[in-house]
Amino acid sequence: MTGHEYRGEPGSPDYILHSESTIGAYFKEQVARDPDHEFVVYPDRALRWSYRDFDERTDSLARGLLAIGMKPGDHLGVWARNIPDWLTFMYATAKIGVVMVTVNPVYKSHELAYVLKQSDMKALCVIDAYRDVDYLKIIRELAPESLVHQRGHLVSEEFPVLRNLIYMGPEKHRGFYSVPELLLLGDHMPEGMLGAAQEKFDNSDVVMMQYTSGTTGFPKGVMLTHRNILNNGFYIGEGQALTDRDRVCLPVPFFHCFGCVLGVMACLTHRSTMVIVEEFNAGLVLQAVHKERASALYGVPTMFIAELNHPDFDRFDLTCLRTGIMAGSPCPPETMREVIDRMHASELTICYGLTETSPVFTQTTIHDDLDHKCNTIGRKHDPVLVRVIDPETGRVCGVGEPGELCCKGYNVMKGYYKMPEETARAIDEEGYLHSGDLGLVDEDGYYRIIGRVKDMIIRGGENVYPLEVENFYLGMPGVLDVQVVGIPDERLGEIVGAFIRTRPGHEGMTEQDVRAFGIENMARYKVPKHVFFVEDFPMTASNKIQKYLLREMAQEALGL
Repeated sequence: MTGHEYRGEPGSPDYILHSESTIGAYFKEQVARDPDHEFVVYPDRALRWSYRDFDERTDSLARGLLAIGMKPGDHLGVWARNIPDWLTFMYATAKIGVVMVTVNPVYKSHELAYVLKQSDMKALCVIDAYRDVDYLKIIRELAPESLVHQRGHLVSEEFPVLRNLIYMGPEKHRGFYSVPELLLLGDHMPEGMLGAAQEKFDNSDVVMMQYTSGTTGFPKGVMLTHRNILNNGFYIGEGQALTDRDRVCLPVPFFHCFGCVLGVMACLTHRSTMVIVEEFNAGLVLQAVHKERASALYGVPTMFIAELNHPDFDRFDLTCLRTGIMAGSPCPPETMREVIDRMHASELTICYGLTETSPVFTQTTIHDDLDHKCNTIGRKHDPVLVRVIDPETGRVCGVGEPGELCCKGYNVMKGYYKMPEETARAIDEEGYLHSGDLGLVDEDGYYRIIGRVKDMIIRGGENVYPLEVENFYLGMPGVLDVQVVGIPDERLGEIVGAFIRTRPGHEGMTEQDVRAFGIENMARYKVPKHVFFVEDFPMTASNKIQKYLLREMAQEALGL
């Protein structure tokens, strides 16, 4: 997979990438190379799709979507957990130029209403429910017209663009198409429909829209092109040295870039097999790796911690593991050591990026040592430019100087949907996307994250980087995981607070123990003033820790 050559300056439009195809055309090429090779495996469903099986299913679904009036440039939302047809809709839409809008599966009514309207969604695909969210009930409440209008002809007062509702299963619901109906409809449509649709878009067109978390305001729809995510998947796969012999276990959500780009696209570009766990469960992940002999495993640090601490861990044979990705938040060094030693993933890589950069632009390699895997986010991918910029002055920082990480290249988003001012704030006049993360680069080109620009704690004029304090306390005996946040203080502006999860057998740890360990080993102003012991951290659906909720918890506990 490494026979490509580069031309031009990294980050420039004429820089040769791995592929200038659309995702649909690229997939056809991979099918032709080995149609019987396994592409999708769901161990718990006993479902296995070869490249040929999946190609035929997605072709039928694509024609079915065209038959109900979807056309290139239309927006189709998918609101579901990692079920098999999440992937089918991802590829079917890519084949006909329809933009897939990924909807967070834990959204409630007001959040869905916002995305439905803001994204100009023409079709919405759903399952029945997820956790405590009844999807069908919410849709009936938001669009009561769906109970009386003929399917495919919905006219909603609240959502004027919405026309089609699709149920991702065999059951029939009034006003909804079912997937079997769309597949049957597609099977009776002429083959030429796909070719005609494919002439109306290219790889620079948007293929997917993902909404940012919205913790600092309304969620923004990040527009990503075929060129963005197909090539990003390739470089991510190269970082792991994936081949068609690799089987990649994916327990991470598809609605997020971690699942659908780092996972699905990297497997596509390297003809690897996806072994999918629908919803994260440490025991099911270990079972999937063991049963399917997965050679790669993905997850955020908390997932790996849960797997390592599973009571039946020693019953599973994980010697098949070689590589994978840990991303989403900084990796505790002790966790990385255990993953390498006990899970045998000696070539595990660390990836860094954000949705707006498709998402990855730095990555460690399979050859990096433990120090670089634990304490850096690797070096930049070849086809991008990365700068560290002083957020106050805009000056480009030198080696070892902290500043905001910024990226330029093929992977930068097309923009935020219908938000030109927000887009202009994120991408500067030179084309650099500003990440909002504070970091620095060393003389060997390895980047380190030292915190979020907005998470940096300013205590009485002293800058405290939460990640530095967190990494320090991960070395304290008995500490399983830790998160550090700033707490408002009248005298100092902010003070340091720590939330700690203890290891089994260390439940007696006290605030005094934590403070004493810090006072003895690091500058006093960095030592947490307040320590809170918790069983879990508040998480987003994409398994990112919600620090703003920790700050609120601290303020409430202290009566601030």
